[in-house]
Formats: sequence, C-alpha cells, structure tokens
Amino acid sequence: MTASMTDTPENAPESTATTPEPLADTPPPAKKQERKEDSFPVFVIKLVLIVAFFRSFVFSPFNIPSESMLPRLENGDYLLAAKWPFGYSSYSLPFSLPLLPSRIMPGQPNRGDVVIFKAPPGNDVDYIKRVIGLPGDTVQMIGGQVHLNGVPVPKAKVADFVIKVSANTSCIAPEFEAVEADGTPSCHYPQFRETLPGGRQYNVLDLGYRPQDDTPPVIVPAGHVFLMGDNRDNSMDSRFPAVEGGGIGLVPQDNLIGRATVIMWSTDGSANWFLPWTWFTAARFNRIGGTF
Repeated sequence: MTASMTDTPENAPESTATTPEPLADTPPPAKKQERKEDSFPVFVIKLVLIVAFFRSFVFSPFNIPSESMLPRLENGDYLLAAKWPFGYSSYSLPFSLPLLPSRIMPGQPNRGDVVIFKAPPGNDVDYIKRVIGLPGDTVQMIGGQVHLNGVPVPKAKVADFVIKVSANTSCIAPEFEAVEADGTPSCHYPQFRETLPGGRQYNVLDLGYRPQDDTPPVIVPAGHVFLMGDNRDNSMDSRFPAVEGGGIGLVPQDNLIGRATVIMWSTDGSANWFLPWTWFTAARFNRIGGTF
C-alpha cells in the first residue's frame, strides 16, 4: 500500500494578490496647483498695449507750446483731448501708423470746438485751433471781424486780457507791457467776445490792424474745416495757404485727432528739475481743471 504525496492539499483555496480599496471617507490626495505669474517683459507689453489703446481711442495728452490760442490757452498748459468725437484715422494712432485706410466712425465738429489736428501740408505736427467754418460755409475777414455766409459774427469789446510775464510768456510788443500794483510785469491785450451762430461764445485777442484782418471769401469744401487761432494777430491758420511751418489752409477732417476737453496741468515755465520746490511755485493751479 502506497501513499500519494502532493505539495498542496487538493482542496486548499487558491492564493491571489489584491490591492486594498481606500476607505470611503478618505479624500484623494490634493494635487499641487502651480501659480504661474507673468514675467516682467509680459507685464510691460500689456501695459504698453493698454496705454496705446487709451491714447488712441479714449483720451490723449497735449501741451500748448505757443500763444496762438490766447486768451483761452496759455503756453505751458497741458490738456486732455477726447479722441472719439470725430472718429478715428491713422492720425489717431501712435506715430500715425498707417493701419486705418480711412476714417472710421466719423463725427462732424461743431463751430467753436477747439480741436487738435495734424497740420497740413506735412501732416506730421500737432496744432490746436478753433473751428470757425464747416463744409459749405463761406468765411471771410473784413476789418478784423469774421463774416460767416455773408453775416458778421458779433464781436464785443470786453476788459483787457492780462497775463503775467514769465519764462513761458513775454509781451508781443512794448506797447502791451505793463506793471501790476504789486510790481509784477505783465502784458495787457485788447480782448473781445465773439458769438457764433447757435450762441457759442469765446474770447479773442485783437492787437490792431494786420494784413490778415481782410481776406477774400473762402467756401469750405466737403470734408474740410476752416480753423483760426483765438489770438487773431499771432496765429498762422486757415487764413494763410498751407506752407510747411506757416499757414495751414483748409484742413481735411481726416487730420482731426481730438477735441480739447480739460486742462490737467499748467506751468509758467520757471520750474527747475534740480529744485523740487519750484515744481509747485511754477504751477498755475488756478488753470487746472478748466474745461472747453
């Protein structure tokens, strides 16, 4: 009689490897969330794009470097111009980039608007003047008085315009020099108030007879405007033919950049970067916030 021997009992259960299931109330391990921050160059690019958009389509700053718009604007004024009232052209973009083939969303200016534009014929320098004539208007100067469509624009004498002599301002001629009661040197200019059709009023300076006080009638063609400086005897404007560094002739509306809205800063030009207190003594605080 023999006995049969085996390593595993015949009825023993088969052994298998299994992975234990996690308990139901044990949350899965959280994944680490990496915080990705923009690099400095990316931040600068975004900032430049935001500023470029704002300056191109909303507001843009301009400074006044001359006295052609006295008495309303003085040399050393810094203002904001609204970009949307007249629509947008390539001149609205930084460096006048030729990205817009024509003006989009065009808007018609009103008589009396103070506008910033690219001055013909070069179309590369920013000027600021007041709109006097619109398309279809006939504009003529007779004896120093504006005539629109054959009708003289009312012009009434008011008190002289007085401006202190400063680093930014000197009198155009000795006859206008004066000294105030406190000993401050100043300039006194004859001032008048004009009233355009529709009731828009503003002040102008008239320093006496000049050749530009009498001009032939000019009909403003479609798509153009007739512009003049408020300092009538010290402004190269639409009364003169378009010459580089001289007159501007009739200005195409495509050249309009914006409409003056508010003066945000003003200085008499006496500030010195190395003398910080002069930054405040040179400021003309009474002019800041002036609107148009």
